[in-house]
Amino acid sequence: MSLRITFELGPSDLKHFQTIMREVRAKAKNLSAEEIIGSANELLEEVRSVKMPDFISERLMKLEIMVRMIQDEEWKLPAREINRILNALAYFSEPEDLIPDHIPGLGFLDDAIMVELVVRELRHEIEAYQDFCDYRTTEETRRRRLGKEDHVSREEWLRQRRRTLQQRMRRRRRRDRSRRSSGGRSPFSLL
Repeated sequence: MSLRITFELGPSDLKHFQTIMREVRAKAKNLSAEEIIGSANELLEEVRSVKMPDFISERLMKLEIMVRMIQDEEWKLPAREINRILNALAYFSEPEDLIPDHIPGLGFLDDAIMVELVVRELRHEIEAYQDFCDYRTTEETRRRRLGKEDHVSREEWLRQRRRTLQQRMRRRRRRDRSRRSSGGRSPFSLL
């Protein structure tokens, strides 16, 4: 038997999370990228080792995508985009959560909510990266199956796809910003 619980975060709730994110980012300014990524990886390890509600574990595992986006040498994100993702991951370097992680069933709820908000904020980056990974895997398989010498290097075919996807990501982000500034969407933003 399962139990479904639904809750809605209103404007004041979102502002609360926005304030928390700003405070954590201010504290994390002195942390290196490696420390921020290390904290996210520690949280991921903890998530894998503890039984928790699916709602929470599914969201927390999305941190892995953000970490891979930064570390994937073939994705080659420019520093500006890496900083956006590091700003999003900074929350997970703060040892004091709204809800302490050791509370069974609920300890990671605040982390899951923050991941959900961050994933929504970085959705274009995440979509572009997932498309890049899918393309890379499919193209590697296709080229291996053909088994003949190719005149286009791996770096060339990846560069073209990466450029297209990163341009799409930026275009969509600008479009969303434009909509928000013209009143078409919620003004909430964590980053």
